[in-house]
Amino acid sequence: MSVSEQDIKMKILLAARRLFAAQGFDGTSVRQICEEAGANVALVSYHFGGKENLFNAVFSVFFPGNQLERYEPILHDPITGIKKLVEEVIRFRLSDPELVIIIQQEIFKQSSRIATIQENVFPVWNKMRELLEKGKQSGVFHFRSLDNVMFFIMGTLLFHKKTDYFLPILSDGTPTFKDMYRDAAVFILRGLGVPGTAEDYI
Repeated sequence: MSVSEQDIKMKILLAARRLFAAQGFDGTSVRQICEEAGANVALVSYHFGGKENLFNAVFSVFFPGNQLERYEPILHDPITGIKKLVEEVIRFRLSDPELVIIIQQEIFKQSSRIATIQENVFPVWNKMRELLEKGKQSGVFHFRSLDNVMFFIMGTLLFHKKTDYFLPILSDGTPTFKDMYRDAAVFILRGLGVPGTAEDYI
């Protein structure tokens, strides 16, 4: 594939991500995507084989879950592993809000594309679950229900996308990535019963 072909393919992917987030998958046509990307309509079929496959490609290219193997050496220790997953989930939420919106839309609609989302997202949560089980077995973490702990952690990390809605009752302004990661990691690890001060966790 030539450089120009790679460039137009990426433009189509970026346009699809932007429009799927703004209008939803069903509300976005291939023609709109190509107009946004400045590409010929036929190129979606040529490069991706249609809109459904383009949706799958958006996740294959932009979702960072496929980087888990890169962190495998530090994902064996429960505390270090949980901290790294917390860090990367928050980084993803802040760096790619469009993909986050797409995920939330598809889950809410229970669409036929849920399988694509699960295929990409579940390895992260399965690793989280594995670390929680390992931490409990080794006496590092203390909790009653693994399922409930998973829900609490996911709820902490996957806060609602419409954060502007809550601004009238907030006072700190927009948090930085560093502050969000630190506060979330401390909150989660303390909730799991890990002893020590906040500085010990980060």
